[in-house]
Amino acid sequence: MPSLRPTVALAAAAALLAACGGDPAPRPTTRTPAAASSVPPAPTPPAPTPTSPPAPGLTAPAPATAPDELARRLVAAEDAVRAPGADEGTLEQAAFEAQVLYRQLARRAGWQDAVLDAAGPYRDAMTDHIEARGELRSVLTRLSGEVPAWRIVAPAPLADLRAHYEEGERRFGVPWPVLAAVNLVETGFGKIRGFSTAGARGPMQFMPATWARYGEGDIDDPRDSILAAARYLAANGGDRPDRIDAALHAYNHHTGYVRGIRAYARILERDPGALAGLYRWQILYLSERGDLWLPRGYRQRAPLPVTDYLAQHPDRQLGTATD
Repeated sequence: MPSLRPTVALAAAAALLAACGGDPAPRPTTRTPAAASSVPPAPTPPAPTPTSPPAPGLTAPAPATAPDELARRLVAAEDAVRAPGADEGTLEQAAFEAQVLYRQLARRAGWQDAVLDAAGPYRDAMTDHIEARGELRSVLTRLSGEVPAWRIVAPAPLADLRAHYEEGERRFGVPWPVLAAVNLVETGFGKIRGFSTAGARGPMQFMPATWARYGEGDIDDPRDSILAAARYLAANGGDRPDRIDAALHAYNHHTGYVRGIRAYARILERDPGALAGLYRWQILYLSERGDLWLPRGYRQRAPLPVTDYLAQHPDRQLGTATD
């Protein structure tokens, strides 16, 4: 989120950080000079819809009970995500399984060596997933007792997003895997709609003043937002291999954020096809009660106590913060 903002709740605490792959990241106070912004206020999200369903047929995976089980299931999920000709329901369920298990693995340091020893061709990717999750988790200063005032929607088509990342690289020199990783961590590829606590907005979470300087078009449009992020990163040196870390630090002033983004980018650099699995990840919000699933169709006008959310949806708690 250019022009950084204070903690979001990191995903929840920080949009996706706590929410998606890592845990949404807090934003430091913006360094961009206050400028008149033409960005209109975001529409108020609809009222809560307790009956809003997840994707048809999608079920919450259970945590693994032992490292050998976690390794076996994770390898199977990675294989399934890459299976040629698989239907969308199978791909989405496999991606969800992998996501939940990666989050669990990052919390279980004592299991990691055994799981990596059984990872086969996925060892390097698993190592980067563990690093990404751990680094992004370090950005959170606290865990929230409320679920956020967000709306969770379907993202733009994967082919369109990939084209936007590649256009950003072609025009501004910022590697497309870095842009994709930022999009993942900020809003789960645009699945999260709503302001951060500091007022950031859009798929790449721009503060209005930063958008006024670097954005063109519609802040909520995926292409416009991705290109603005590429423009911002390039202006801070992100078009040079030796300056990407500094550019990401300008985007969010936390070393854990920078390292987490770089770890996800390495996964995509090594295997561009991994984008399809990450794209199908769900929004998982790290609260003081652990990971909570906010499925597509989730709508909350104002923050809601976690206890109230779980009373309505007991099946959406995916383990505790230490599982």
